[in-house]
Amino acid sequence: MSQHIGFFSILLGGLVAFAGCSREQGPVQPAEITSETACTLDGMLLSDYPGPKAQIHYESGPPEFFCDTVEMFAMVLQPESQRRIRGVYTQDMGQADWTQPRGHWIDARSAFYVEGSDIKGSMGPTFASFARREDAEAFAQQHGGRVLSFDQVTPEMADLRGGAQLVDRM
Repeated sequence: MSQHIGFFSILLGGLVAFAGCSREQGPVQPAEITSETACTLDGMLLSDYPGPKAQIHYESGPPEFFCDTVEMFAMVLQPESQRRIRGVYTQDMGQADWTQPRGHWIDARSAFYVEGSDIKGSMGPTFASFARREDAEAFAQQHGGRVLSFDQVTPEMADLRGGAQLVDRM
């Protein structure tokens, strides 16, 4: 009898462990940046620089932060990337202050981007990010550039050697 109880305990424990592994994780929420939050690629403190910031949440590990949307696109669009992404966020510049953006996180994949404007981000030319197409179009009218969806941005446009400024030369 005790052998059967031991067997069923092991079996039950295995089923509970298996059920825990097969559960899908819920949606990930964006994390707020602090005065200590540094860019994953270059160590720059995000709060020290203007323009939209970004963050990527992977299946495991802490979120990675970027001081510029060009860096975010460079990471997300690299074909050799094998890490599973749970969430990508950027800031809605229709709501956030360009010089000191705080909060206003939006899903980067549903955002609209202005490429080629006269307004610079932390690394120079950048993709200004917006939750609403209307806000992106108004920004482009005032500062130049063209409006793109996430899917229209190519790896060539997100070149870290010159960012969004290379697009005009292509």
